[in-house]
Amino acid sequence: MKKILPDEAFEVIHNRNFRLFLTYRFLMTSATLMQSVIVGWQLYNITKDVLSLGMIGLTEVIPQVSIALIAGHFVDIWDRKKIIFYTTFLLLLGSSILTVYSIPILKVHQLLGIAPIFVTIFITGLVRGILMPANTALMGQLVRRELLTGAATWSSATWHLAAVTGPALGGLVYGFFGIIPAYVLVFLLYFSCTVLLLFIKSPGKVALISGAAEGIFDRIKEGINYVFRNQILLSAFALDMFAVLFGGAVAMLPVFASDVLKIGPEGLGFLRACPAAGAIIMSLILIIKPPVSRSGTQLLYSVFGFGLCMIVFAISKSFLLSAICLFLSGAFDNVSVIVRSSILQIYTSDDMKGRVAAVNSIFVGSSNELGAFESGVAARFMGLVPSVVFGGVMTLVVVSVAAWRSPTLRNLALKDGI
Repeated sequence: MKKILPDEAFEVIHNRNFRLFLTYRFLMTSATLMQSVIVGWQLYNITKDVLSLGMIGLTEVIPQVSIALIAGHFVDIWDRKKIIFYTTFLLLLGSSILTVYSIPILKVHQLLGIAPIFVTIFITGLVRGILMPANTALMGQLVRRELLTGAATWSSATWHLAAVTGPALGGLVYGFFGIIPAYVLVFLLYFSCTVLLLFIKSPGKVALISGAAEGIFDRIKEGINYVFRNQILLSAFALDMFAVLFGGAVAMLPVFASDVLKIGPEGLGFLRACPAAGAIIMSLILIIKPPVSRSGTQLLYSVFGFGLCMIVFAISKSFLLSAICLFLSGAFDNVSVIVRSSILQIYTSDDMKGRVAAVNSIFVGSSNELGAFESGVAARFMGLVPSVVFGGVMTLVVVSVAAWRSPTLRNLALKDGI
């Protein structure tokens, strides 16, 4: 195995705390994406409205963006493991709400409509706003600087493996056993996450640098300025934000599955898993050959490829071709994820990672949900297929402008920053 893997990639997985962290990340992501598939299918079955699927993204992004910067501040001054531990309990609460809501005999749907679904989505967004900077910052503490690119690659591979497992399992359990067993399984996975966190040794609080800002708003401003003064960080975050904002066809998959490809929840789960499957294959390639040379060029080409995949997916009437497009989109997107994650870890000091990761979550994480909302609105007014084609074309425009206007990003090599 040592002959196949680079030394840093092989060494980092021998770190016990990092392995436990990856296991937690796998379980938490599996449960979250499994829940996402179930909620999407359930909501579309109830409403038969594409805009309701777009509203899922808007409902999730509002709390995420609202709390992200504040969360980043506390991530940099509190014990990051404890923040993750306590926040995970909110995910348990959300899955409990969905389970109770879906029990037919209780008739919650007749009493409250679809409001409990959106309450849970709101809670999930709140949790994401906290967990995204907390997870990023904690990983930076668990792993030595020279191993960060390898750690980012393994973390991405784990996330995407969960992104295959979660949607596929969600669709299969929902399709064959019903909605209640599916939501119970989500609850059990979240519960396992809380137990697993008990075994990760906390690295403790990060020592504050002398002379750093002390007030909460001053520290938040300091984190924002840190990103906007660093052209590499700013360019990478902005590129991914606009590309995902316009290229987010995944939110419309329930509609493609139901109305275009004529497949059930099992097929929807398979399609949701395809991008992650492509990302896993790409992760294996990048573990063997990390993107540390010509990193910026690889980032730009990968986002361009992602946009092309979205265009072909939109016009496809074949289940196989659609699956291939989503598979390739995941492979291209994973290059972007690993390069951007490595940039954040390598070009950010440890005492700033919570706040910088919070800014990144607003740039990138929120763009997924805003992209879902944009896709829903565009599909309502432009039609399903034209809206996704438009998003893919806009992604190509964004990456072309980024390549032209940001020579620093274009010429980036991660190996120079390690």
